[in-house]
Amino acid sequence: MKVAVIGAGQMGSGITHVLAQHGFKVGLYDISQSQLERAFLVIRKNMERQAKKGLFEESRIEEFLSNIETVNQLELLEDADFFIEAATENEDIKFELFRKLDNLAKPEAILATNTSSISITKIAAVTNRPDKVIGMHFMNPVPVMKLVEIIRGLATSDETFEKTVELARSLGKETAIASDYAGFIVNRILIPMINEAIFAHFEGVASIQDIDKAMKLGTNQPMGPFELADFIGLDTVLAIMEVLYNEFKYDKYRPCPLLVNMVRAGYLGRKVGKGFYDYQ
Repeated sequence: MKVAVIGAGQMGSGITHVLAQHGFKVGLYDISQSQLERAFLVIRKNMERQAKKGLFEESRIEEFLSNIETVNQLELLEDADFFIEAATENEDIKFELFRKLDNLAKPEAILATNTSSISITKIAAVTNRPDKVIGMHFMNPVPVMKLVEIIRGLATSDETFEKTVELARSLGKETAIASDYAGFIVNRILIPMINEAIFAHFEGVASIQDIDKAMKLGTNQPMGPFELADFIGLDTVLAIMEVLYNEFKYDKYRPCPLLVNMVRAGYLGRKVGKGFYDYQ
């Protein structure tokens, strides 16, 4: 089976890594050739790191990498059997991509989205194959995290669901099945927790460092909420909070004004060198 991954950012490169490592032929698409080159280098470095940890022989790295083809033209992926979209968490971008994929892909191809919060039913509705559209939400970093959330849209067929679960499990992942409501399972709980931590600092409850220390030592989380927000990307955290707020209209999902201002200032976290912490 040939799998196409749409978007060569952090999630797309991680998904490609895992697919290639498990023997799938992968076409990795991005509009930016430089982003494709960066993604390939990141995948190589991460595989080298895994080999040093003894997860597989270093000699296998070239074998795994040979499963990856990078392309900057969607048309080159028309023969793929399964598509996984991993573009920016933005409705308009995803809708436009799914319209293109629907026209491009062969009729039997499944169109999955790695969205972390947007309605699968809404995405499926812009296609002529809503029965073949499904949510396949990988956790970050993909090569390390075991979970994939599987989300059925209102029209997703049993066959599409079963094939998607089978693919996830063939990658050594565990699956959790979620209904198609904004945020699904993980981000419905996790992102409001991060937002509440930002509110706690914003309202003077405690410093960023003490909130992170309290949550790590008090609840045994490996990263504090501010560290995690920087790792995820503050723009992504804000985008998910806005999806939750717009979908449910509950005040508990209102983004903290400090989070909004951080994103406006361009302080997006690790990927730009500055967020709640300075990484420069």
